[in-house]
Amino acid sequence: MTISTTNSPESRESRGQGHDLRPTRIHHGVSWVMAVIALFGTLKLDLLPALLAGLLMFELTQLIARHLRVAKTRVQTRLFAVGLLVLAIVALIVLAVGGGVSAVHIIKRSVPELLLRLADIIDSLRLSLPDSALQTLPEGSNELRAIFTQWLRSHASDLGHVGLKAARYLAEIVVGVAVGAMVALYDAQGTTNLGPLGRAMEERAYRLGRAFRGVVFGQVWIAAINSFFTALYLIVALPLCGVHLPLASALIGVTFGAGLLPVIGNLISNTLILIVSFSLSSSVALASLTFLVVIHKLEYFLNARIIGSQVQARSWELLIAMLVMESAFGVPGLIAAPVYYAYLKRELTSEKLI
Repeated sequence: MTISTTNSPESRESRGQGHDLRPTRIHHGVSWVMAVIALFGTLKLDLLPALLAGLLMFELTQLIARHLRVAKTRVQTRLFAVGLLVLAIVALIVLAVGGGVSAVHIIKRSVPELLLRLADIIDSLRLSLPDSALQTLPEGSNELRAIFTQWLRSHASDLGHVGLKAARYLAEIVVGVAVGAMVALYDAQGTTNLGPLGRAMEERAYRLGRAFRGVVFGQVWIAAINSFFTALYLIVALPLCGVHLPLASALIGVTFGAGLLPVIGNLISNTLILIVSFSLSSSVALASLTFLVVIHKLEYFLNARIIGSQVQARSWELLIAMLVMESAFGVPGLIAAPVYYAYLKRELTSEKLI
């Protein structure tokens, strides 16, 4: 039994009924303008999490359905794939909640120890600093704790804003996943009653999905390489130096899982590694910080190299795109840059303009 999963716009051109419904140059031009407005409007309206979640759900559904033979129709096969992905998402949420609880306990244990270590460092600095500089240094761990508490109080509204924004992003991701699943099921039906502009827009969406797929596969490789070097550091290098970091295996898992998220994933895993390192000593934390800085500076260029090979773009092209998008839209622009540039290059290449 063979189930056809090729449902791209190119394979549908011969399905028109009655008159010719193939898009003209005008239809393609209008669809390009609409695609540009939609993509940059997504950044302007802060809807990037929903877009990426929807694309990921759609592409994963197609990928799983392509390797499954569990039903007679393509719709049933994709429905089964959606069910598997929903179960996987629920399992990831449970693991994330468990990891979050563990991280909170680590932070609660680490903060007092961190303040004591900072106080020791300040005491040692008093021996070498001039008197004018000594007046600006806090006196002992109690004053440090007071400064830290005051900072938390003064930034309570900012921390609440971050929590609300995180909740909003989570809601956007849930909606994006739902939309991606519904589009995947709709796409499996092979609907043919689209006009010329609809077919042109469908082609834009198809190429955006292909570009996203290449970037995601590249990001998986990057996360795997990052996790490999992190594992070498946590379970090989540190133990050889007589240092055994708590939750090393969990940190490696978090590094891979968070590494699938461009930019923000590294911030999450790096923060956890530094907090756990500080719970042992400031020297271990300094060593971890040095390792993370070196590995992620190298990864910045490796990122462009690996993703560039997936989307047929040179490293310097992606680096420029990431620089420009980050300057224009901040961190969301940096995250979106590889996907947007890969899509742009795919469109230009398909039209034989480059």
